[in-house]
Amino acid sequence: MARPPSLRPGINRRAQYSLFASYVAAIVGAAAALLLIVVAIFDPTGFAGLRAATAELTRPLSSGLRNMVSGVSSVDEVLAGYWRAGSQNVALRRQVEADRNRIIEAKAIAQENARLKKLLRLVDADQSSLLTARLISSSSSSARRFARLNAGRWQSVRPGMPVRAAEGLIGRIYSTTPNTSEVLLLTDTGNIVPVRRANDSVPAISTGAGDGSVEIRALSAGRNPFKPGDLLVTSGIGGIYQPNIPVAVVVRVQGEIAWGFPLANPSRVDAVVVERPFEDVVTRPDPAAERLSTEETPPSNMAGP
Repeated sequence: MARPPSLRPGINRRAQYSLFASYVAAIVGAAAALLLIVVAIFDPTGFAGLRAATAELTRPLSSGLRNMVSGVSSVDEVLAGYWRAGSQNVALRRQVEADRNRIIEAKAIAQENARLKKLLRLVDADQSSLLTARLISSSSSSARRFARLNAGRWQSVRPGMPVRAAEGLIGRIYSTTPNTSEVLLLTDTGNIVPVRRANDSVPAISTGAGDGSVEIRALSAGRNPFKPGDLLVTSGIGGIYQPNIPVAVVVRVQGEIAWGFPLANPSRVDAVVVERPFEDVVTRPDPAAERLSTEETPPSNMAGP
């Protein structure tokens, strides 16, 4: 068995001094630790001050070490960000293009809304609306196309009054009871509506086909002027429907007949507006004008002889 090496430094003075210094450092450290323990036990206030002074003296060193550790830990993030910079720039360019497209679409929608408002001639003081009610049922598979409204004679609803939704024309009142009414839908074969094409006012007649669509026939002889995508609105002829109410859009052309679908679907519409007939609105006297004429009429002389 080999003899274990001796721990004595031999005659080398540097080794002797190193060993002595290590012993001295160990003894001094133990003594300092023991002194700190004694101070912490018998003088807590002094130990707290000593600890605060030590923390203040070592603050620059602690801050430097903290910054160094943070810098080293963020090196991978910096390298990863530099590596992904190209793909991020491409993604940002695509996002900018998409936002630009959305802005263009929003401007186009704003222009379309302005055009539709001008087309519908929406005004703040509209004397045509009678009341707002709800559709409580509608027929979708029977031969006749009716919908039921939760307003009737007691709410001043009368047969022949137009019924419309925000999307367009629904139909007209067919019959009434005290609190309900039946609405003859556009798609019923008995409902005939004078219409015109919105962009050039070509007149036509819309008749319900009984299958959820409408049949459109132009009033002018010759070639069928309609094409898929044409928007049809009421013309105001006949005195029932006000002009410029959206009715249907053409989806198919076959010979002299064009087929379209109503813009307002009764099965998806909740609230509707019952309007007065167009003829009544036109011939109805203006209350303001009547009041003004009454005020301007001088009283008659009732004095006798």
